[in-house]
Amino acid sequence: MELCDIIKNLRRKSNMTQEQLAEKLGISAQSVSKWENAVAMPDIMMLPRISEVFGVSIDDLFDLTTEQKLNRIENRLDVEQDLPQDIFWDYEEFLKSQLKVEEHKKRATYLLAYLYWNRMDAASRKVSVYARRSIEMEPGEKKCQWMLGQAEHHAVWDWNVSNHTKGIDFYRGIVEKNPDVTGPYYYLLDNLIADHRADEAQRYLDKLKTLKDSDPIVCRCYQANIRLALFDEPGADRIMEDLLKENPDNSICLFEAAQYYAKKCDYQKAIELYELSFEKTERRPKFLDELHGIADIYKIQGNYRKAVETYDRIIESMRTDWGMKDEVEIKDVEEERARLSTLL
Repeated sequence: MELCDIIKNLRRKSNMTQEQLAEKLGISAQSVSKWENAVAMPDIMMLPRISEVFGVSIDDLFDLTTEQKLNRIENRLDVEQDLPQDIFWDYEEFLKSQLKVEEHKKRATYLLAYLYWNRMDAASRKVSVYARRSIEMEPGEKKCQWMLGQAEHHAVWDWNVSNHTKGIDFYRGIVEKNPDVTGPYYYLLDNLIADHRADEAQRYLDKLKTLKDSDPIVCRCYQANIRLALFDEPGADRIMEDLLKENPDNSICLFEAAQYYAKKCDYQKAIELYELSFEKTERRPKFLDELHGIADIYKIQGNYRKAVETYDRIIESMRTDWGMKDEVEIKDVEEERARLSTLL
């Protein structure tokens, strides 16, 4: 249905004449008549007012397909950190309605998770701001430390809080129901190794190695990390060193090795491997994980000038290679670069 017909139908359902609608909008009745006869289109700045008068969303003024609506929701979540409450409710209601439609159920479920994550992330940012201020004003009081830690994913000393049992149980269940799907094994291994549950990790790694889609290089990297979880650093180092000798130009191997050495705080080696991984990557546009890792290392070392230079590289790639303009990711990077620039 065309916009002209939608406006006409909404006006009639609202029992309004063209003159009454024009009065509410502060325009002439002739303008409304031109809209309804498709002689002219409303100015884009008029759309919020039209939607307000009829009590509908701006999307309702256009005959969008469900797929287009889902795309618009995902695109807006990509670029906006804190959705207005009315938009959040509209999206939530629409996505929940699509859970009943088999064709759109999977994507609607994913977008509901993305919608709630967007709200959670926005709230976490606010928690960070005010919890930090509170702690700075009362450093001896234990009021906001827990909230700040949860918002920013700080380390927690208490094992009963910091362990990853909940995630392990979830991904173990996914693996058992989908034993031939590789992805869940990686998440399960990450959590098992983080908790030093090395024997369990080894059993699942052995299963992963038998799958046709598993990556042998990544599997050997997990083997090295399992050795670390068993506090066998020399054995872990040998695995990584052999892997690098055998795959000197493999970007995946170089990246995983960089991760390994960064975790061990061998920062110079990690930077060298990150740079090599980024250089050898054939994918276009290139992922920027290596550059983010390098920037983090320079921040840890207090080398803010190098960190800023690395963020410049990230921003340039985001804009030129990825075509980003207002996405949340690039805004975050620009904010961090600006913060570090004040420390130079």
